[in-house]
Amino acid sequence: MKNIFSILKFTAVTVVLFAIIYPLAIYGIAQFAPNKGKGETVSVNGKVVGYQKIGQKFDKSNYFWGRPSAVDYNAAGSGGSNKGPSNPEYLALVQRRIDAFLIAHPYLKKSEIPSDMVTASGSGLDPNISPEGALIQVKRVANARNFSEEKVKELVESKINKPFLIGVSTVNVLELNVALDELK
Repeated sequence: MKNIFSILKFTAVTVVLFAIIYPLAIYGIAQFAPNKGKGETVSVNGKVVGYQKIGQKFDKSNYFWGRPSAVDYNAAGSGGSNKGPSNPEYLALVQRRIDAFLIAHPYLKKSEIPSDMVTASGSGLDPNISPEGALIQVKRVANARNFSEEKVKELVESKINKPFLIGVSTVNVLELNVALDELK
């Protein structure tokens, strides 16, 4: 009986601690974060069009495309394919992505396609692509929108996020596409 009472006391304390106090503490801390912990949204004319840190699906020729997603951009179920680089299914999937990319970009050779344009990230939700991945799409997007390639290239270059100290340069696809829609 003594052990049962100790176990019940311990259970009550941990439930209060981890189901009430901890969530309230995290909620309180989040109130000091940008957007009060609700995520960094991107808005156009007061309407939220997406989240800055979550990849979105763009597949029309007049938009820049992001990285492929192993989870079809479902933020509730993020994750990679878990297939290794020697897995035949994975290799076939990457080849299909390469073929589709080359159809949309007939001016490219297979060797010119950056790997981030045909491989999914570990989470399947990466919102960024490499500057090279954006720049090779300039011709397609410019043609689809009847813009000069130079104008679209300047926009891409203005949206390159350079690392603070270490890391790689990236381009946020949602921010780039929102800026593209605002381009006259």
